[in-house]
Amino acid sequence: MLASGWTLALALASVIPWREVQPGLERAEFLAARSGPLSRVRIVALRLDPCRVRLELVERSRDEGTLGAWAVDSLPDQAMLAFNAGQFRGGAPWGWHVRDGVEVQPPGSGTLAMAITLGASGRVSLVTPAEIPALRTNVRAAFQSYPTLLVDSVPPRELRAPGRGVDLMHRDSRLALGTTSSGQVLLLLTRFEAVAGIGSTLPYGPTIPELATLMRRLGATRAVGLDGGLSSQLAMRERSGALVKWTNWRLVPMGVVGRAVTKCYG
Repeated sequence: MLASGWTLALALASVIPWREVQPGLERAEFLAARSGPLSRVRIVALRLDPCRVRLELVERSRDEGTLGAWAVDSLPDQAMLAFNAGQFRGGAPWGWHVRDGVEVQPPGSGTLAMAITLGASGRVSLVTPAEIPALRTNVRAAFQSYPTLLVDSVPPRELRAPGRGVDLMHRDSRLALGTTSSGQVLLLLTRFEAVAGIGSTLPYGPTIPELATLMRRLGATRAVGLDGGLSSQLAMRERSGALVKWTNWRLVPMGVVGRAVTKCYG
């Protein structure tokens, strides 16, 4: 049932082609598969060291807070990366939302509703629903998303067989966030490669199980999907200052921005 997802790693390059973009930030690009439905889907991956790149939440809405207004085009001059955050409902983030140590919104429910916490030390953690209660008064910032892709390098039971509440066959453009056993943060964006670059934002890409496979292949032990489809967007700044971005059609109410720091705190 999930053979196409969990054998996908066999089609990938044996070594991920990471290259340094700036201190603490690396980038890799490759096709998701050598043949089959993902052979025209490009993976854009970033790997960052939270000791060198500090992530911050940025919020922006319009029409009296009913619609999102943020995009990676808003990346500040001094920042090195940006991407859209978790799932949204109208002009507000869905689920748990902590800003400057204050809980703005309680956690959302769902077995696959993983939280992303940004600690005072800069550490980025992916937190399962069962782990959220112990952290509700002890994080600098947090947001929530779904579905969970990996916990301890294994996909949750809902992703391992059909009929468990997740559409395992649907293909879409994706954005995912993960963490490694050493604390690095991984981002993965997909883009469809059409003739002459036309249709790069076409909402076509991996299934959810295939996305879990790709994140595990990058080295993630925990991973979660962020808002994909027409929301998925990513931007990064090269050492030269040149801005590289993968934009999309939908504005969102919250994004994540990464800024360079000179030391790791805590």
